[in-house]
Formats: sequence, structure tokens, C-alpha cells
Amino acid sequence: MKEFLDHFCSIIIRTKNEERWITPCLQSVFQQKDVNFEVIIVDNESTDTTIKKVQQFNVKKILYCKDYLPGKALNMGISCSQGKFIVCLSGHCIPISDKWLYNLLINFSDPNVGGVYGRQEPLSFTPDSDKRDLMIIFGLDKKIQEKDSFFHNANSMIRKDLWEKVPFDDQVTNIEDRLWAKEILNKGYKIVYEPEASVYHYHGIHQGGDPKRCINVVNILKKFDKKHLQAQIDINNLNIAAIIPFKKPIYKIGENPIIVNTIEKVLSSKYIKSAVVTSETAEVSNIIKKHERIDTIIRPPHYSNDFISLQTVLKYTLNEMIDKNIIPDIIVVLSPTYPFLSDSLIDKMINSHIKGGFDSTIPIKIENRSLWEENADGSIKRIERRYEYAPRSFQEKRFVSFEGLCCVTHPEYILNEQLVGKNVGFYEIKNFYHCIEVRNNDDALFLEHVLTNSIF
Repeated sequence: MKEFLDHFCSIIIRTKNEERWITPCLQSVFQQKDVNFEVIIVDNESTDTTIKKVQQFNVKKILYCKDYLPGKALNMGISCSQGKFIVCLSGHCIPISDKWLYNLLINFSDPNVGGVYGRQEPLSFTPDSDKRDLMIIFGLDKKIQEKDSFFHNANSMIRKDLWEKVPFDDQVTNIEDRLWAKEILNKGYKIVYEPEASVYHYHGIHQGGDPKRCINVVNILKKFDKKHLQAQIDINNLNIAAIIPFKKPIYKIGENPIIVNTIEKVLSSKYIKSAVVTSETAEVSNIIKKHERIDTIIRPPHYSNDFISLQTVLKYTLNEMIDKNIIPDIIVVLSPTYPFLSDSLIDKMINSHIKGGFDSTIPIKIENRSLWEENADGSIKRIERRYEYAPRSFQEKRFVSFEGLCCVTHPEYILNEQLVGKNVGFYEIKNFYHCIEVRNNDDALFLEHVLTNSIF
């Protein structure tokens, strides 16, 4: 058996804008034990930071596939491979254990096995329609298929010598895996489903479906299989970076610039691994120079004009970070104007963001009071309520956001000059002090007076 496990494997990973998933995917791949392997990336013209993240790992080759088709991409990667056995893995799949590769390979000790595919499990925030599909199709019992050609290349292994006889169909847009498996079965080989070779897969294998029906099916399945529904991406394996956009003047409470509190809370975070202060002035460097883990990015002066948006400043800063090889998986944006920001708030929001699988997470306060807005002509009108005269506790909730306090988001949105994506998570702020902001010298002087006189 030891001699068999000495066989070399080639892992072909197909990617297309997988910056959110590729780091945990490759981290798990390179933790595999007992099997020798190489990793080959076949990228479909990613426009995000996928390739920069891939380059941080010891991959053997990076190939680029134009006019992508699934079989075409796999054939490209396999043609350049050295392994006797070929693994097909999607860039948004994350092997669950360090025996994933071993558990695929061990099945080929039977010479009649032509291909093996592993289990796919949903993450806790995978949509219900996809949870339903994954939980129904990928069960706990190992299967030997002699007639059933179901096969799935998001997580599979094949014999290279069989691929040389039967390559993947490079013309079809889907199910190249099942077409290949059908040919292999016709040649007298078997297909094995190996549940011990499992990956987390955010996407399901089907799209669409009746949402209400999906929810009902998932709720029934939850009663019988609760364990893997708690699956989360490990925060500690993510590169989480903070960006602190700074603009003069420097507000102080006493002798202490408020930005120092923001920096100290970032450095106290359990999850933030790097941080930058972006400013138009080198003066900020003197303030933070004793904090060795904080980088400074001096932006061109025109980025501080009043008509330049925060999103534009953040995009410039992130591009500068990437040029310095700081390539974050998640970004935390923090305005240095909140003197009561706490490290626990930052970490709780990061946790909430990961647990919920959100595009972005912002802090909010819930208000049940009346709200008013200004019209284009300068007049003021009240925002109508459905239950105008009901007690406050029965009124519909209104949410006031505080993005500047702490916004957890993904690089892809900032690079598109956005702060938040469509799937937004709310983190309720219950401590009133967290929302206090210093926007001018009068605010700073008043707050200093309040603190000096022990009103808080």
C-alpha cells in the first residue's frame, strides 16, 4: 500500500474571479498528507486578485484559458501535468481534511476503478436551494457505480492513462464529467463515490428552484444531518486587512489624536493581520511611527478634494496595497473619528460577517422614531409610517447605518469603487458611545470637557 501511495498526483484547479475562495482552497490543498502532488491552475481570465493570491502559493504552473469551456480547461491543465492520477477541483471548493487527497487516491488500489468523486458539503450560508441539492445528492454511504454515470469534476480524481484514451469533451458547456464517466463505464471500469473525500462547496450543482420548497426540504434535512450545516470558513486562515482613511485636520482630545485610538483597537484585534493608514500628508506618519505594524500610504493631494468620494480613495489605497503584495481576503474600513471604537466591536463584526457569508457588514442602530428627509427643492417631508399612531414598540423598525465606524467588506467591491455589495449584513450597535463621532474641533472640545468632568 505504501508503494501505491507513492504515485504522484496532479491537482488541476479551474478559477474565474475566485479571490474570495482561492486562499482557503489552496491553504487546505497544501496541507494534504501522505501523498505527493503538484498544483496546476487553469484561469479563465480573472479580473480580480485571484492570480495574485495564487502566486503566494507553491503552484507548479498557471495556465490561461480563453473562450472557456470546462472540458477544454481541464484538458489544458492535464496536458501539462506529471501525475499518474489527476484531481479536478473547482477554485471555490475547500477540502475539509488533510486526508482528502489520500481518501480519493486509495480507491485506485482497485485497478478496475476509473474515476472517483468526493462529497460536497454546503457552508452555513450557502443558499437553501443549493443546500438542498448538495445534501440530497452527496450522502454518507460509499457507492460503487457500474451503470450510473453521475460524476462531478468539482471534486474528483481520474487515471491519467484513461484520460489519454478518453479526454474530456472540450465542446460542451456543461456535464463534461458525466459524459466522460459514461465512456469509462462503457469500457468496463467502475466509478466510485467516496464520502470521506469531502469539500465545502458554496455553490450547488443545480441552479434555481422554488425557494419555498427548497426551504422546506432543507428544514427537514436539518433534523437528520446537523453537523456539517455549522461549517464556517476559518477566520484565522484569512488575510484580513484594515484601511483607515485619514484626512486633515487632526482632531485631538487633550494631547491625544483620535486616530491613535483607532490604530490601537486595530492592533488589538484577534483577526486583523495588516493595516494601513491612507493620508494626503506625511504628518500622519509621525503620529503612528511607534506602531510598527501599521503602514502608511501617502496619496496624491487631489484625492483629498471635497468632491472625491471615499470609495475612490479606498480603491486607490487598495491598489497600492496590492502593489506592495498586501492582498487581503477581507477589508475592514474604519474612520478615525470614533473615539469609543472598541476592538471587541471590530472582531464581533468580522465574526458576524464570516458566519453570515455576507458581501458586506455594516453597523446600524435601530430607530422607531419619526424620520424626515429633504426634497430636491429644499423642502422637508416626513417619511411616512404604516402605523402612524401606534406605540413606538409596535412601529416598523428603521435602521440608521454607521459605515464609518466599522465596515467589513470584500476587495472586489472596493476595486469597483463601491463600499458595500448587495448582500448586506447588519450588526446592531447597542452601546450608544460607539456611535459618538468627532467631526470638528467643537466636537473634540466638548468631548474633552465631558470626559474631564467625568460626565460619562
